[in-house]
Amino acid sequence: MMTSKNLKVLFIINAGSGNNSIDWTAQITNYFVNLSNSIDFYDLTPTCNISTIKAKIKLFKPDCVAAVGGDGTIKLVAECLIKTKILLGIIPAGSANGLAKELGISDNPTKALDILFQAFSKKIHITRINEQLCIHLSDIGLNAYAMKEFEKQPFRGWWGYFVAALKVLWQNPLMEITLKIDEQSIKIKAEMIVIANATKYGNGVVINPVGKLGDKLFEVIVVKKISFIEIIKMAYSHGLLDPDKTEIFQTNALSMKSRSKVHFQIDGEYLGKVKEVNAFIAPNALQVIVPEI
Repeated sequence: MMTSKNLKVLFIINAGSGNNSIDWTAQITNYFVNLSNSIDFYDLTPTCNISTIKAKIKLFKPDCVAAVGGDGTIKLVAECLIKTKILLGIIPAGSANGLAKELGISDNPTKALDILFQAFSKKIHITRINEQLCIHLSDIGLNAYAMKEFEKQPFRGWWGYFVAALKVLWQNPLMEITLKIDEQSIKIKAEMIVIANATKYGNGVVINPVGKLGDKLFEVIVVKKISFIEIIKMAYSHGLLDPDKTEIFQTNALSMKSRSKVHFQIDGEYLGKVKEVNAFIAPNALQVIVPEI
């Protein structure tokens, strides 16, 4: 059984995540200076890809690969660990850090490293969406459109997203979508549709109050109409949502087609416009280090 003292860790660092103010290599090296663990680093560059990361993993042979970045970085690292016994560690360093918040991992670097060092882990499911991995949340419509505009902002973080969201709020057209869930065909109009492994976005807004990362289902949240009252419920009270404005389906497979092309994102990465989205669950796909309960 793996113990924290002999845990061999490869840190995959995305220096472009978040506010870029922390020297992560120095911070991590200092943390492990009096410990016997073997550690190494791999800095993400514009030219690196899954193949180059896998080559580094094969060379170093770690027990754990820790993603230092946001949800996009975690997604990239997780893609390299599917169908292996290597643990996924998370050091939150992005603008939102949605999955880290979902799992209760602190955005304080020392506390996050403490969790990693304890090496307590659990299995979670992932979703395959249009042949891509999704570990957290994917959506079409308003939020994906805002993610596109967010990439153009001169500043990062939630202020940048807020400005982008305001810009697109009144420009986002109502989508006409056909959902196929459990052999049922459902025609619906919506401002936004979320495919959710997790329960909440990185800002704490609970979009999926019934979600569980350890089950064999994901949720499809249809936001029919953007409502200030519903947003307050999601952000603060976490009360029951109005089914006339927000409807939730649970399934292990989904197909949806749009009458026209719509904005699309997975785990915070804008992926352009699509007319069709197909998703299915992959249960117990990742072994993730989490705070010990």
